[in-house]
Amino acid sequence: MVTLFIFGTVVLLTAWLPMALRRLPLSLPICCLAIGAVLTWLQFTPLAAMNPLENTKWTEHLTEFVVIVALMGAGLKIDRPLDLRRWAATWRLLGIAMPLSIVAITLLGWSLLGLGIASALLLGAALAPTDPVLAADVQVGPPQTGEEDFIRFSLTSEAGLNDGLSFPFVMAAIAIASHEGGGFGWFAHWFAFDVVWKLSTGLTMGWLVGKLLGYLTFRMPEAGRIAKTGDGLAALGFTCVAYGATELVHGYGFVAVFVAALTLRSVERKSEYHGELHDFGEQIERLLMMVLLVCFGSILAEGSILMRADWRIVSVSVLVLAVVRPLAAWISLIGCRHTRAEKVIISIFGIRGLGSIYYLAYASGNTKFEDVETVWSTVFLIILMSVVLHGVSVTPVMRWIDHRRGVDPMKPTALTTST
Repeated sequence: MVTLFIFGTVVLLTAWLPMALRRLPLSLPICCLAIGAVLTWLQFTPLAAMNPLENTKWTEHLTEFVVIVALMGAGLKIDRPLDLRRWAATWRLLGIAMPLSIVAITLLGWSLLGLGIASALLLGAALAPTDPVLAADVQVGPPQTGEEDFIRFSLTSEAGLNDGLSFPFVMAAIAIASHEGGGFGWFAHWFAFDVVWKLSTGLTMGWLVGKLLGYLTFRMPEAGRIAKTGDGLAALGFTCVAYGATELVHGYGFVAVFVAALTLRSVERKSEYHGELHDFGEQIERLLMMVLLVCFGSILAEGSILMRADWRIVSVSVLVLAVVRPLAAWISLIGCRHTRAEKVIISIFGIRGLGSIYYLAYASGNTKFEDVETVWSTVFLIILMSVVLHGVSVTPVMRWIDHRRGVDPMKPTALTTST
């Protein structure tokens, strides 16, 4: 009964808190962490102290599911057609900022934390991508609302693609850790399979599944169109079909889900049914996020993960959030015609979250890494710092930049698409 009461309370808070926090410098993830911590400290709570290192498969699958739901939602709400020029900032963030971040974090892990090359690379690959789950406050709005300015579009599209694009580096870390003799015997297979095959398959399957779902939803004879149902539940089916089909042929499902969502939008861009799909997906994503973050708060409050956080881990965490991401993103945006304030905000708000936990759980379940506890502790501390710092600052910062551009941040339709 206590478990049902707690779950019911979380569901109600999922619906009410976004409205209550709309004008406050406080985010939903911060509240979830606080709830998890309080439930752990209370004597009557059934929420057991958990350690993700002892339950890597559960951690992997739960975080995997919430990430793919978030990726589908991110793709569905982007109004801007896929285009080399209009997506220029996205390509810069993916092609310049993310590799720079991986290299810098790997070097920090090797030099400051004393990690081996495999563990240091895993740390860099897990922390380089921004999170599509916790970044709702800096993402574009629902489909066709006009909430797609330069900042929101850049951060949404970056989060939608960089989760999948960082996977080859996670696989490289696994290959290095698994290769007994050292050297580069693993490189040829990694490049051919984990880079070329899996990325190309993810892109191709995402496009094919998106086209097929687009036909079934909008183009087949009217009586049988999925859109005629008006049921947003189909968004969950779209997500699982795109992800599952791609993983079955050994492609990157994260890439496929986002590409499938973009392709589905392109089949019938103006349909109101996209709004139904987005709204349902957003509700599922928010509920899953709250449940996982309550568990995350419980893990933090239990203390076994963070007790390893010495001055080296704290130093690396501060450097990653305050120097590595901002500097890498700023370098990638040099030459963009947008204002300095907009580029600064994009550079700073590279939120880390549940995707990083997924990568660690996936890698830890596939091979043994040296000092993996240090990697987990570092990632957990960075996520905690990111949730708190970005959660407190995002509302006033986005309100300030909206007012500077002459729009009312409380009226979504006032925001216009910027190319």
